[in-house]
Amino acid sequence: MLVHSKNAHLFPIPNEQGLSKTTIQTILFFVMNVVIETNRLLLRTFTIDDAGLIYDLNNDPEVTRYTHDPIMGFEEARKVLEKTITPEYVLYDHGRWTAHTKHDLAFIGCCDFKFRPELNEIDLGYRFKQLYWGKRYATEATFASIGYGFEKRNLARIIGRAEPGNVGSWLVLEKCGMMYIGDELVDGHMARTYELVNPFIR
Repeated sequence: MLVHSKNAHLFPIPNEQGLSKTTIQTILFFVMNVVIETNRLLLRTFTIDDAGLIYDLNNDPEVTRYTHDPIMGFEEARKVLEKTITPEYVLYDHGRWTAHTKHDLAFIGCCDFKFRPELNEIDLGYRFKQLYWGKRYATEATFASIGYGFEKRNLARIIGRAEPGNVGSWLVLEKCGMMYIGDELVDGHMARTYELVNPFIR
């Protein structure tokens, strides 16, 4: 069975025989909400029902070690979704996306564009569960997100930042072709700053 998503991808759904109605509904939900597809990943929009995913991801102190924004409870996660994440889709036509492995739809983290009005820039971010570190998922999701931002959303410039001690994170930016432009103080913390300019805009 093949199903078209709103982004004109074709997703194969395994032979329905033996699959429960709930499983098929879950697959169809992903199909309709997917924004970016890579070889191994599906990136979809968050929904208000994803508070558990937000809490689970940010409840690990190692995940938030360099982001400095732990989620202290399920209710806080829900408020972040309601007041920050989901409104961005309407305001900017882009935002933060959940990342899932394609073969089993497991939630592994998120990748996103965040508009920072105080700096007038689009900031690229990502964070993944420890279980999935070292598997190049961050690089794969980030590279695809940059392509989406330039080709589908006509973003003129994308910024990426990582604290100097967060070597794995800024190496992801470099692997995706972003250029180091210097260190700066952002949100009270020193950060290595990278940029990439849209080659399709002259």
